[in-house]
Amino acid sequence: MTKNIGMIDRALRALIGIGLIAWALLGGPVWAWIGVVPLATAAISFCPAYTLLGIRTCPTTKG
Repeated sequence: MTKNIGMIDRALRALIGIGLIAWALLGGPVWAWIGVVPLATAAISFCPAYTLLGIRTCPTTKG
């Protein structure tokens, strides 16, 4: 699995994920548990959808 999520993208995903999960815990709608997905993708720096769409937000390493 090659990383395809950059630092800014990771931070935004983590914030959105945490926000949605907090909302679900505080009595929000059940669908707010979808926040687990962006939080997980931020944790592993990989998004399967980005692979399918050919998107990459992390800089490529030269070496």
